[in-house]
Amino acid sequence: MRSRIHLSEHFTYAKLLRFTLPSIVMNLFASLYIVADGYFVANFAGKTEFAAVNLIMPVLNILGTIGYMFGVGGSALIAKTLGEKDRDRANRLFSLIVLVSSCLGVLMMVSGFAFMRPITTMLGAEGKLLEDSVLYGRIFILALPAWIWVYEFQLFFVTAEKPGLGLAVTVGAGLCNAALDALFLIGFHWGLAGAAAASALTQLVGGVFPLVYFSRRNNSLLKLVKPVWDSRVLVKCCANGSSEFMAEAAASLVGIVYNVQLLRYAGEDGVVIYGLLMYVSLIFSAVFVGYSNGIGPVFSYHYGAQNHGELKSLRKRSLMLIALASCAMFVLSEALAHPFSALFLQDALLPDAVHAFRIVSLVYLFTGMAVFSSAFFTALNDGQVSALISFLRTFVFELGAVLLLPKLLGVDGIWCSAVFAELMAATAGGAFMTALRRKYQY
Repeated sequence: MRSRIHLSEHFTYAKLLRFTLPSIVMNLFASLYIVADGYFVANFAGKTEFAAVNLIMPVLNILGTIGYMFGVGGSALIAKTLGEKDRDRANRLFSLIVLVSSCLGVLMMVSGFAFMRPITTMLGAEGKLLEDSVLYGRIFILALPAWIWVYEFQLFFVTAEKPGLGLAVTVGAGLCNAALDALFLIGFHWGLAGAAAASALTQLVGGVFPLVYFSRRNNSLLKLVKPVWDSRVLVKCCANGSSEFMAEAAASLVGIVYNVQLLRYAGEDGVVIYGLLMYVSLIFSAVFVGYSNGIGPVFSYHYGAQNHGELKSLRKRSLMLIALASCAMFVLSEALAHPFSALFLQDALLPDAVHAFRIVSLVYLFTGMAVFSSAFFTALNDGQVSALISFLRTFVFELGAVLLLPKLLGVDGIWCSAVFAELMAATAGGAFMTALRRKYQY
């Protein structure tokens, strides 16, 4: 059996892939069970129900992404503290972050449930689309605290040198979601409510197990202990993770704008096609996000230990892997355009969906660099640069494009918006990495 890879080691290409693979697969499965929801809803509930899921999910994702902020920002702090050989303080930081994020999750669950209808109305939904969106959102949001745990523990498993266990939890939750979808929609005929219930129960499976594991004695680097309040740590954690939170939350916000624009230019059918595109984006982006999450604690550790030679090596090897994966995903997206669309659509929408896929496939040539450059500076505890990259990527480039390009190109302008945004974000990320290489000695 292969021995555990430690953060302090020298990383070859083989070790990089071995260490980050669980995180990559973990993110893939987390994305796949969202896609599974969409498949079952599209085929066993209906097109309007499928549009409702795609309409309300960006709103729900903004709330769940709070866990990603705490996970990314907290992991960078904790891994740096471990690199400084202060394990007791690392556990106290870990415990405080989990406690605060849990309390915040409960507050957002209550308020989100109460305001689900007015929020959905603001998105432009009417009639059955409105009622279905509210139904799905209110059931799903009951599991929000557990969803926050899912997000943050995915990161903490890596920092604890237990990426394999994190992978097992995510795979188990994904299989549970698929089984519950089949049972509730095909077996019990519960329709959209069944899909929402399956997703909510899946979050409980994926979130509660890690909470129990870290609460007990274990052989990882981390354990939940009695936390000590430290407002400066929380501010630093949120600042570190703000870029990734901004990227995820802004992507969801932009997704909301996409849906509003699509309802205006293409109606409910446009929202359906956009949902398909986002499923592919979730899967492919999960590879880049998973790699960045997996390698982040390694960068943080060696930065804390002042191992500048290893930082240079890690950065060089990571950029090479990102470039190869980007090219492969572009080719794969072009090849999957028709067969993937056919899984969800069997009507006149299929040609339009394939056309949109052909355009959006170009995104994957640039997404990897955009994601990695932001995560790279988070790992170096430079939340400001990381947040700036994320801000430019979403609020400036993508939001601006989705508001302006449709006026020039119609519906095709909506599909081109993401390509333009990722190209500009990758360029900005590369520029920052070049400009700051002497400061961080990588």
